[in-house]
Amino acid sequence: MKPHLPLLILLGAAGCGTEVDDVDFTSQESSLSQKWELCGKEAVRLADIHPGPVGSNPADLIHGDRVLFFTADDGVHGRELWRSSGTEGSGTSLVKDVYPGLAGAEISNLTRVGNRVFFAADDGVHGYELWVTDGTSAGTYLVKDIYPGPEDGILRPDPFHWINDPMLVEFGGVLYFGANDGVHGYELWRSDGTDAGTYLVEDIEPGPASSFPRRIVRVGNEAFYFVASKRSPWSDETHLWRSTGAPGAIPVLSLVGDNVIFDLLAVKSRLYFLVDNDEGEASLWKTDGAASNTQELRYFYGEYPHNLVALGSRVVFSAGAGEPEGEELWSSNGSTSSTKLVKDIWPGPMSSSPSSLAVLKSRVFFAANDGSGEGRELWVSNGTGSGTRLFKDLAPGGGSSDPEALASIEGTLFFSASDGVHGHEPWVSDGTRSGTKALRGLAHGSASSSPRDFVRSGWDVFFSADDGKTGRELWALPFRPKGECKQHHAY
Repeated sequence: MKPHLPLLILLGAAGCGTEVDDVDFTSQESSLSQKWELCGKEAVRLADIHPGPVGSNPADLIHGDRVLFFTADDGVHGRELWRSSGTEGSGTSLVKDVYPGLAGAEISNLTRVGNRVFFAADDGVHGYELWVTDGTSAGTYLVKDIYPGPEDGILRPDPFHWINDPMLVEFGGVLYFGANDGVHGYELWRSDGTDAGTYLVEDIEPGPASSFPRRIVRVGNEAFYFVASKRSPWSDETHLWRSTGAPGAIPVLSLVGDNVIFDLLAVKSRLYFLVDNDEGEASLWKTDGAASNTQELRYFYGEYPHNLVALGSRVVFSAGAGEPEGEELWSSNGSTSSTKLVKDIWPGPMSSSPSSLAVLKSRVFFAANDGSGEGRELWVSNGTGSGTRLFKDLAPGGGSSDPEALASIEGTLFFSASDGVHGHEPWVSDGTRSGTKALRGLAHGSASSSPRDFVRSGWDVFFSADDGKTGRELWALPFRPKGECKQHHAY
Protein backbone atom coordinates (compact mmCIF):
# COMPACT_ATOMS: atom_id res chain seq x y z
CA MET A 1 0.00 0.00 0.00
CA LYS A 2 1.32 3.46 -0.86
CA PRO A 3 2.59 5.61 1.98
CA HIS A 4 -0.06 8.07 3.15
CA LEU A 5 1.85 11.21 2.21
CA PRO A 6 0.15 14.62 1.95
CA LEU A 7 -1.22 15.71 -1.57
CA LEU A 8 -4.43 16.68 -3.60
CA ILE A 9 -6.31 16.61 -7.10
CA LEU A 10 -8.32 18.77 -9.66
CA LEU A 11 -10.12 18.67 -12.99
CA GLY A 12 -9.43 19.64 -16.51
CA ALA A 13 -5.70 20.27 -16.96
CA ALA A 14 -3.16 18.25 -18.81
CA GLY A 15 -0.20 16.48 -17.29
CA CYS A 16 0.06 14.51 -14.06
CA GLY A 17 1.05 16.73 -11.15
CA THR A 18 0.43 19.93 -13.10
CA GLU A 19 -1.58 22.64 -11.39
CA VAL A 20 -4.78 23.65 -13.15
CA ASP A 21 -4.98 27.18 -14.50
CA ASP A 22 -8.01 29.36 -13.75
CA VAL A 23 -8.76 29.60 -17.47
CA ASP A 24 -9.64 25.91 -17.55
CA PHE A 25 -12.87 26.64 -15.73
CA THR A 26 -13.90 30.00 -17.12
CA SER A 27 -17.08 28.77 -18.77
CA GLN A 28 -18.06 26.67 -15.80
CA GLU A 29 -17.50 29.43 -13.29
CA SER A 30 -19.49 31.96 -15.28
CA SER A 31 -22.49 29.64 -15.21
CA LEU A 32 -22.04 28.88 -11.52
CA SER A 33 -21.52 32.40 -10.19
CA GLN A 34 -21.27 32.68 -6.41
CA LYS A 35 -24.10 34.17 -4.43
CA TRP A 36 -22.22 34.39 -1.12
CA GLU A 37 -18.92 35.99 -0.17
CA LEU A 38 -16.52 36.09 2.74
CA CYS A 39 -16.37 39.45 4.51
CA GLY A 40 -12.78 39.84 5.61
CA LYS A 41 -10.08 37.23 6.19
CA GLU A 42 -9.98 37.08 9.97
CA ALA A 43 -12.02 34.70 12.12
CA VAL A 44 -13.29 35.77 15.53
CA ARG A 45 -13.33 33.65 18.66
CA LEU A 46 -16.88 34.04 19.91
CA ALA A 47 -16.34 33.11 23.54
CA ASP A 48 -13.85 31.45 25.86
CA ILE A 49 -16.51 29.02 27.04
CA HIS A 50 -14.11 27.04 29.23
CA PRO A 51 -11.82 29.79 30.59
CA GLY A 52 -8.13 29.05 30.37
CA PRO A 53 -6.13 26.76 28.10
CA VAL A 54 -8.32 23.65 28.43
CA GLY A 55 -11.00 24.54 25.88
CA SER A 56 -14.70 23.64 25.78
CA ASN A 57 -14.25 21.43 22.69
CA PRO A 58 -17.38 22.44 20.75
CA ALA A 59 -18.95 19.54 18.84
CA ASP A 60 -22.15 18.51 17.05
CA LEU A 61 -22.49 21.90 15.30
CA ILE A 62 -25.87 22.28 13.57
CA HIS A 63 -27.77 25.18 12.01
CA GLY A 64 -30.99 25.82 13.91
CA ASP A 65 -33.64 28.52 13.56
CA ARG A 66 -31.52 31.70 13.21
CA VAL A 67 -28.84 30.35 15.58
CA LEU A 68 -26.16 27.69 15.76
CA PHE A 69 -26.60 24.84 18.23
CA PHE A 70 -23.68 22.81 19.54
CA THR A 71 -22.46 20.93 22.59
CA ALA A 72 -19.63 22.17 24.80
CA ASP A 73 -18.16 21.74 28.29
CA ASP A 74 -17.57 24.95 30.22
CA GLY A 75 -15.94 23.15 33.15
CA VAL A 76 -18.92 23.88 35.39
CA HIS A 77 -21.97 22.20 33.83
CA GLY A 78 -20.36 19.31 31.98
CA ARG A 79 -21.04 18.83 28.24
CA GLU A 80 -24.40 20.50 27.60
CA LEU A 81 -26.37 22.25 24.84
CA TRP A 82 -25.21 25.71 23.74
CA ARG A 83 -26.24 28.26 21.14
CA SER A 84 -24.58 31.12 19.27
CA SER A 85 -25.87 33.99 17.15
CA GLY A 86 -22.40 34.66 15.75
CA THR A 87 -21.68 37.72 17.89
CA GLU A 88 -18.92 37.87 20.47
CA GLY A 89 -19.57 37.61 24.17
CA SER A 90 -23.24 37.32 25.15
CA GLY A 91 -24.21 36.01 21.71
CA THR A 92 -22.93 32.59 22.76
CA SER A 93 -24.65 31.02 25.76
CA LEU A 94 -25.73 27.84 27.51
CA VAL A 95 -29.24 26.86 26.44
CA LYS A 96 -30.02 24.62 29.41
CA ASP A 97 -28.17 22.57 32.00
CA VAL A 98 -30.09 19.38 31.18
CA TYR A 99 -28.19 17.26 33.72
CA PRO A 100 -27.38 19.67 36.59
CA GLY A 101 -23.82 19.53 37.84
CA LEU A 102 -20.52 18.48 36.31
CA ALA A 103 -21.63 15.18 34.78
CA GLY A 104 -23.12 16.49 31.54
CA ALA A 105 -26.18 15.17 29.72
CA GLU A 106 -24.37 13.12 27.02
CA ILE A 107 -26.24 15.08 24.35
CA SER A 108 -26.09 13.53 20.88
CA ASN A 109 -27.85 13.24 17.52
CA LEU A 110 -28.87 16.91 17.14
CA THR A 111 -31.46 16.90 14.34
CA ARG A 112 -33.40 19.88 13.03
CA VAL A 113 -37.12 19.53 12.33
CA GLY A 114 -38.75 22.79 11.28
CA ASN A 115 -37.76 25.56 13.70
CA ARG A 116 -36.78 23.17 16.49
CA VAL A 117 -33.87 20.81 17.14
CA PHE A 118 -34.35 17.34 18.61
CA PHE A 119 -31.63 15.49 20.49
CA ALA A 120 -31.05 12.60 22.88
CA ALA A 121 -29.95 13.35 26.44
CA ASP A 122 -29.89 12.12 30.04
CA ASP A 123 -31.19 14.48 32.73
CA GLY A 124 -30.14 12.17 35.56
CA VAL A 125 -33.75 11.21 36.31
CA HIS A 126 -35.39 9.72 33.21
CA GLY A 127 -32.45 7.98 31.59
CA TYR A 128 -31.40 8.60 27.98
CA GLU A 129 -34.49 9.97 26.24
CA LEU A 130 -35.75 12.29 23.48
CA TRP A 131 -35.54 16.06 24.00
CA VAL A 132 -36.34 19.11 21.89
CA THR A 133 -35.35 22.78 21.94
CA ASP A 134 -36.43 26.03 20.32
CA GLY A 135 -33.26 27.76 21.55
CA THR A 136 -34.64 28.96 24.87
CA SER A 137 -34.27 27.35 28.28
CA ALA A 138 -38.04 27.18 28.76
CA GLY A 139 -38.46 25.72 25.29
CA THR A 140 -35.96 22.92 25.96
CA TYR A 141 -37.71 19.92 27.44
CA LEU A 142 -38.10 16.16 27.61
CA VAL A 143 -40.50 15.17 24.83
CA LYS A 144 -41.53 11.87 26.38
CA ASP A 145 -40.20 9.42 28.96
CA ILE A 146 -40.40 6.59 26.43
CA TYR A 147 -39.09 3.95 28.84
CA PRO A 148 -40.72 5.14 32.09
CA GLY A 149 -38.38 5.66 35.00
CA PRO A 150 -34.57 5.83 34.99
CA GLU A 151 -34.13 3.28 32.18
CA ASP A 152 -32.91 4.42 28.75
CA GLY A 153 -35.51 4.82 26.00
CA ILE A 154 -32.81 5.60 23.39
CA LEU A 155 -29.46 3.86 22.95
CA ARG A 156 -26.48 5.83 24.20
CA PRO A 157 -23.67 6.64 21.76
CA ASP A 158 -20.86 4.12 21.59
CA PRO A 159 -17.97 5.11 19.29
CA PHE A 160 -16.84 1.48 19.06
CA HIS A 161 -20.15 0.23 17.68
CA TRP A 162 -22.88 1.28 15.24
CA ILE A 163 -24.60 3.16 18.08
CA ASN A 164 -22.52 6.18 17.04
CA ASP A 165 -24.27 6.22 13.63
CA PRO A 166 -27.29 8.43 12.77
CA MET A 167 -30.21 7.45 15.01
CA LEU A 168 -32.61 10.34 14.32
CA VAL A 169 -33.88 11.63 10.97
CA GLU A 170 -36.36 14.27 9.83
CA PHE A 171 -38.90 13.10 7.27
CA GLY A 172 -42.19 14.74 6.32
CA GLY A 173 -41.88 17.35 9.07
CA VAL A 174 -41.61 14.82 11.90
CA LEU A 175 -38.79 12.90 13.56
CA TYR A 176 -38.15 9.17 13.15
CA PHE A 177 -35.84 7.24 15.45
CA GLY A 178 -35.23 3.97 17.29
CA ALA A 179 -36.49 3.65 20.87
CA ASN A 180 -37.45 1.15 23.58
CA ASP A 181 -40.57 1.56 25.72
CA GLY A 182 -39.78 -1.47 27.88
CA VAL A 183 -42.48 -3.53 26.17
CA HIS A 184 -41.56 -3.78 22.49
CA GLY A 185 -37.76 -3.57 22.61
CA TYR A 186 -35.84 -1.07 20.43
CA GLU A 187 -38.08 -0.40 17.42
CA LEU A 188 -39.04 2.39 14.99
CA TRP A 189 -40.75 5.44 16.54
CA ARG A 190 -41.84 8.89 15.42
CA SER A 191 -42.37 12.24 17.16
CA ASP A 192 -43.85 15.64 16.39
CA GLY A 193 -42.41 17.09 19.61
CA THR A 194 -45.40 16.32 21.82
CA ASP A 195 -46.01 13.46 24.23
CA ALA A 196 -49.14 12.33 22.38
CA GLY A 197 -47.42 12.64 19.02
CA THR A 198 -44.51 10.41 20.05
CA TYR A 199 -45.32 6.75 19.46
CA LEU A 200 -44.25 3.39 18.05
CA VAL A 201 -44.50 3.15 14.26
CA GLU A 202 -43.48 -0.44 13.68
CA ASP A 203 -42.62 -3.43 15.88
CA ILE A 204 -40.34 -5.21 13.41
CA GLU A 205 -39.24 -7.85 15.93
CA PRO A 206 -42.55 -8.53 17.75
CA GLY A 207 -42.61 -8.67 21.52
CA PRO A 208 -39.82 -7.60 23.90
CA ALA A 209 -37.04 -8.50 21.43
CA SER A 210 -35.39 -5.64 19.52
CA SER A 211 -34.72 -5.01 15.83
CA PHE A 212 -32.48 -2.03 16.72
CA PRO A 213 -33.32 0.45 13.89
CA ARG A 214 -30.11 2.30 13.06
CA ARG A 215 -28.25 4.18 10.31
CA ILE A 216 -31.41 6.04 9.36
CA VAL A 217 -31.00 7.99 6.11
CA ARG A 218 -33.55 10.04 4.18
CA VAL A 219 -33.67 9.77 0.38
CA GLY A 220 -35.47 12.79 -1.05
CA ASN A 221 -39.08 13.33 -0.02
CA GLU A 222 -40.27 9.83 -0.89
CA ALA A 223 -38.81 7.57 1.78
CA PHE A 224 -36.12 6.90 4.34
CA TYR A 225 -34.01 3.80 4.84
CA PHE A 226 -32.65 2.12 7.93
CA VAL A 227 -30.85 -1.02 9.02
CA ALA A 228 -32.62 -3.38 11.43
CA SER A 229 -32.24 -6.98 12.56
CA LYS A 230 -34.79 -9.77 12.52
CA ARG A 231 -34.54 -13.30 13.83
CA SER A 232 -35.73 -16.40 12.00
CA PRO A 233 -36.04 -19.96 13.36
CA TRP A 234 -32.72 -20.75 11.66
CA SER A 235 -30.54 -17.66 11.97
CA ASP A 236 -30.24 -13.95 12.64
CA GLU A 237 -30.80 -11.67 9.66
CA THR A 238 -29.76 -8.11 8.90
CA HIS A 239 -32.16 -6.15 6.72
CA LEU A 240 -32.11 -2.85 4.87
CA TRP A 241 -35.62 -1.40 5.15
CA ARG A 242 -37.46 1.27 3.19
CA SER A 243 -40.16 3.28 4.97
CA THR A 244 -42.53 6.08 4.05
CA GLY A 245 -43.16 6.80 7.74
CA ALA A 246 -46.26 4.62 8.04
CA PRO A 247 -46.45 1.01 9.25
CA GLY A 248 -45.42 -1.48 6.59
CA ALA A 249 -41.70 -0.86 6.02
CA ILE A 250 -40.36 -2.97 3.15
CA PRO A 251 -37.11 -4.97 3.39
CA VAL A 252 -35.14 -4.28 0.20
CA LEU A 253 -32.19 -6.45 1.21
CA SER A 254 -32.00 -9.40 3.62
CA LEU A 255 -28.66 -10.89 4.64
CA VAL A 256 -28.27 -14.04 6.73
CA GLY A 257 -25.48 -14.30 9.25
CA ASP A 258 -22.98 -11.80 10.62
CA ASN A 259 -23.28 -9.11 7.95
CA VAL A 260 -22.92 -5.37 8.43
CA ILE A 261 -24.71 -2.74 6.31
CA PHE A 262 -23.17 0.71 6.73
CA ASP A 263 -22.16 4.06 5.16
CA LEU A 264 -25.58 4.75 3.62
CA LEU A 265 -25.55 7.66 1.14
CA ALA A 266 -28.49 9.21 -0.74
CA VAL A 267 -27.72 10.16 -4.35
CA LYS A 268 -30.84 11.69 -5.89
CA SER A 269 -33.54 8.96 -5.63
CA ARG A 270 -31.03 6.15 -5.15
CA LEU A 271 -29.30 4.81 -2.05
CA TYR A 272 -25.71 3.57 -2.06
CA PHE A 273 -24.29 1.59 0.84
CA LEU A 274 -21.54 -0.82 1.88
CA VAL A 275 -21.87 -4.42 3.06
CA ASP A 276 -19.26 -6.36 5.04
CA ASN A 277 -20.08 -10.07 5.05
CA ASP A 278 -17.80 -10.73 8.02
CA GLU A 279 -14.65 -10.73 5.89
CA GLY A 280 -13.28 -7.39 7.06
CA GLU A 281 -13.72 -6.07 3.51
CA ALA A 282 -16.77 -4.56 1.85
CA SER A 283 -18.89 -4.43 -1.30
CA LEU A 284 -20.57 -1.36 -2.77
CA TRP A 285 -24.34 -1.82 -3.26
CA LYS A 286 -27.19 0.32 -4.57
CA THR A 287 -30.97 0.26 -4.36
CA ASP A 288 -33.75 2.16 -6.08
CA GLY A 289 -36.22 1.18 -3.35
CA ALA A 290 -37.30 -2.29 -4.46
CA ALA A 291 -35.68 -5.65 -3.72
CA SER A 292 -35.52 -6.35 -7.46
CA ASN A 293 -33.49 -3.15 -7.97
CA THR A 294 -31.07 -3.77 -5.10
CA GLN A 295 -27.71 -4.85 -6.49
CA GLU A 296 -24.12 -5.50 -5.47
CA LEU A 297 -21.91 -3.36 -7.70
CA ARG A 298 -18.39 -4.41 -6.73
CA TYR A 299 -16.39 -6.14 -4.01
CA PHE A 300 -13.33 -4.21 -2.81
CA TYR A 301 -10.28 -5.96 -1.40
CA GLY A 302 -8.35 -4.40 1.43
CA GLU A 303 -9.68 -1.56 3.53
CA TYR A 304 -13.29 -0.41 3.34
CA PRO A 305 -14.27 2.13 0.69
CA HIS A 306 -14.74 5.47 2.43
CA ASN A 307 -15.51 9.17 1.99
CA LEU A 308 -18.56 8.49 -0.22
CA VAL A 309 -19.97 11.71 -1.76
CA ALA A 310 -22.66 12.46 -4.34
CA LEU A 311 -21.46 14.05 -7.60
CA GLY A 312 -24.59 14.62 -9.66
CA SER A 313 -26.14 11.18 -10.15
CA ARG A 314 -22.90 9.39 -9.30
CA VAL A 315 -21.18 8.35 -6.12
CA VAL A 316 -17.46 9.11 -5.84
CA PHE A 317 -15.29 7.57 -3.16
CA SER A 318 -11.85 6.36 -2.10
CA ALA A 319 -11.26 2.60 -2.37
CA GLY A 320 -9.06 -0.22 -3.57
CA ALA A 321 -6.38 -0.56 -0.92
CA GLY A 322 -6.13 -4.24 -1.88
CA GLU A 323 -6.36 -3.63 -5.63
CA PRO A 324 -3.33 -3.60 -7.99
CA GLU A 325 -3.48 0.21 -8.20
CA GLY A 326 -3.69 0.75 -4.43
CA GLU A 327 -6.23 3.06 -2.77
CA GLU A 328 -7.39 5.55 -5.38
CA LEU A 329 -10.42 7.54 -6.54
CA TRP A 330 -13.44 5.50 -7.75
CA SER A 331 -16.94 6.31 -8.98
CA SER A 332 -20.19 4.56 -9.85
CA ASN A 333 -23.38 5.48 -11.66
CA GLY A 334 -25.35 2.57 -10.22
CA SER A 335 -24.29 -0.28 -12.54
CA THR A 336 -21.49 -2.82 -12.36
CA SER A 337 -19.98 -1.55 -15.60
CA SER A 338 -19.92 2.07 -14.39
CA THR A 339 -18.26 1.19 -11.07
CA LYS A 340 -14.63 1.80 -11.87
CA LEU A 341 -11.37 3.49 -11.04
CA VAL A 342 -11.43 7.17 -11.95
CA LYS A 343 -7.66 7.53 -12.06
CA ASP A 344 -4.54 5.86 -10.71
CA ILE A 345 -3.26 9.10 -9.22
CA TRP A 346 -0.08 7.56 -7.83
CA PRO A 347 0.75 5.23 -10.73
CA GLY A 348 1.41 1.60 -9.86
CA PRO A 349 0.66 -0.28 -6.63
CA MET A 350 1.22 2.69 -4.31
CA SER A 351 -1.84 4.51 -2.91
CA SER A 352 -2.62 8.19 -3.39
CA SER A 353 -5.15 7.73 -0.55
CA PRO A 354 -7.81 10.32 -1.49
CA SER A 355 -9.46 11.73 1.63
CA SER A 356 -11.76 14.47 2.89
CA LEU A 357 -13.85 14.53 -0.32
CA ALA A 358 -16.17 17.54 -0.81
CA VAL A 359 -18.25 18.59 -3.82
CA LEU A 360 -18.02 22.19 -5.04
CA LYS A 361 -19.58 23.39 -8.30
CA SER A 362 -19.92 19.94 -9.88
CA ARG A 363 -16.39 18.91 -8.97
CA VAL A 364 -14.93 16.82 -6.17
CA PHE A 365 -12.08 18.36 -4.19
CA PHE A 366 -9.93 16.15 -2.00
CA ALA A 367 -6.47 15.52 -0.57
CA ALA A 368 -4.13 13.07 -2.30
CA ASN A 369 -0.48 12.28 -3.02
CA ASP A 370 0.62 11.40 -6.56
CA GLY A 371 4.14 10.35 -5.54
CA SER A 372 5.78 13.08 -7.61
CA GLY A 373 7.51 14.61 -4.59
CA GLU A 374 5.07 17.49 -4.06
CA GLY A 375 3.53 15.79 -1.06
CA ARG A 376 -0.11 15.58 -0.08
CA GLU A 377 -1.92 18.48 -1.71
CA LEU A 378 -5.30 19.71 -2.92
CA TRP A 379 -6.73 17.95 -5.97
CA VAL A 380 -9.98 18.10 -7.92
CA SER A 381 -11.97 15.80 -10.23
CA ASN A 382 -15.06 15.94 -12.41
CA GLY A 383 -15.33 12.16 -12.18
CA THR A 384 -13.23 11.38 -15.26
CA GLY A 385 -9.58 10.41 -15.52
CA SER A 386 -8.71 13.33 -17.79
CA GLY A 387 -10.56 15.71 -15.47
CA THR A 388 -8.65 14.64 -12.35
CA ARG A 389 -5.68 16.94 -11.63
CA LEU A 390 -3.60 18.63 -8.99
CA PHE A 391 -5.57 21.75 -8.10
CA LYS A 392 -2.95 23.75 -6.22
CA ASP A 393 0.30 23.06 -4.40
CA LEU A 394 -0.46 24.92 -1.18
CA ALA A 395 2.93 24.09 0.36
CA PRO A 396 5.31 24.49 -2.60
CA GLY A 397 8.20 22.09 -2.79
CA GLY A 398 8.50 18.70 -1.17
CA GLY A 399 6.37 19.54 1.86
CA SER A 400 2.71 18.65 2.24
CA SER A 401 -0.14 21.04 2.93
CA ASP A 402 -2.22 18.00 3.98
CA PRO A 403 -5.69 19.54 3.46
CA GLU A 404 -8.30 18.35 5.96
CA ALA A 405 -11.89 19.00 7.03
CA LEU A 406 -13.06 20.11 3.54
CA ALA A 407 -16.57 21.60 3.61
CA SER A 408 -18.50 23.03 0.66
CA ILE A 409 -20.70 25.93 1.78
CA GLU A 410 -22.71 28.14 -0.58
CA GLY A 411 -20.20 27.99 -3.43
CA THR A 412 -17.10 28.29 -1.24
CA LEU A 413 -14.76 25.57 -0.02
CA PHE A 414 -13.60 25.89 3.59
CA PHE A 415 -10.79 23.68 4.84
CA SER A 416 -7.69 23.33 7.00
CA ALA A 417 -4.18 23.21 5.51
CA SER A 418 -0.55 24.16 6.11
CA ASP A 419 1.48 26.30 3.71
CA GLY A 420 4.75 24.89 5.04
CA VAL A 421 5.47 27.98 7.13
CA HIS A 422 2.38 28.11 9.30
CA GLY A 423 0.62 25.11 10.77
CA HIS A 424 -2.86 23.91 9.85
CA GLU A 425 -5.00 27.04 9.62
CA PRO A 426 -8.27 28.07 7.87
CA TRP A 427 -8.28 28.28 4.06
CA VAL A 428 -10.99 29.12 1.52
CA SER A 429 -11.43 28.54 -2.21
CA ASP A 430 -13.97 29.71 -4.77
CA GLY A 431 -12.94 26.88 -7.09
CA THR A 432 -10.14 28.83 -8.83
CA ARG A 433 -6.43 28.76 -8.04
CA SER A 434 -6.28 32.53 -7.59
CA GLY A 435 -9.29 32.37 -5.30
CA THR A 436 -7.72 29.73 -3.04
CA LYS A 437 -6.15 31.52 -0.08
CA ALA A 438 -5.12 31.11 3.51
CA LEU A 439 -7.02 33.17 6.06
CA ARG A 440 -5.29 34.81 8.96
CA GLY A 441 -3.71 32.17 11.20
CA LEU A 442 -5.19 31.63 14.65
CA ALA A 443 -2.21 29.93 16.30
CA HIS A 444 1.23 31.53 16.62
CA GLY A 445 3.99 30.80 14.12
CA SER A 446 4.24 27.22 12.91
CA ALA A 447 1.74 25.93 15.48
CA SER A 448 -1.63 24.66 14.22
CA SER A 449 -5.09 25.77 15.28
CA SER A 450 -6.47 22.75 13.35
CA PRO A 451 -9.88 24.20 12.40
CA ARG A 452 -12.67 21.68 11.75
CA ASP A 453 -16.46 21.23 11.59
CA PHE A 454 -17.19 24.19 9.28
CA VAL A 455 -20.95 24.93 9.33
CA ARG A 456 -22.92 27.91 8.04
CA SER A 457 -25.65 29.28 10.27
CA GLY A 458 -27.22 32.60 9.39
CA TRP A 459 -24.59 35.00 8.05
CA ASP A 460 -21.59 33.27 9.56
CA VAL A 461 -19.50 30.15 9.03
CA PHE A 462 -18.77 28.58 12.40
CA PHE A 463 -16.00 26.14 13.26
CA SER A 464 -13.91 24.99 16.20
CA ALA A 465 -10.19 25.70 16.54
CA ASP A 466 -7.40 25.83 19.12
CA ASP A 467 -5.33 29.02 19.06
CA GLY A 468 -2.85 27.64 21.60
CA LYS A 469 -4.05 30.01 24.32
CA THR A 470 -7.67 29.20 25.12
CA GLY A 471 -7.88 25.60 23.93
CA ARG A 472 -10.41 24.44 21.34
CA GLU A 473 -13.28 26.95 21.24
CA LEU A 474 -15.96 28.24 18.85
CA TRP A 475 -14.93 30.64 16.06
CA ALA A 476 -16.81 32.37 13.25
CA LEU A 477 -16.16 34.00 9.88
CA PRO A 478 -18.60 36.63 8.52
CA PHE A 479 -20.11 35.12 5.36
CA ARG A 480 -22.87 37.06 3.59
CA PRO A 481 -24.95 37.07 0.43
CA LYS A 482 -23.20 39.20 -2.18
CA GLY A 483 -23.61 42.90 -1.49
CA GLU A 484 -24.37 42.40 2.22
CA CYS A 485 -20.88 42.68 3.68
CA LYS A 486 -21.56 46.35 4.51
CA GLN A 487 -18.83 47.42 6.93
CA HIS A 488 -16.72 44.38 6.06
CA HIS A 489 -14.37 44.40 3.11
CA ALA A 490 -15.00 41.37 0.92
CA TYR A 491 -12.04 39.04 0.88
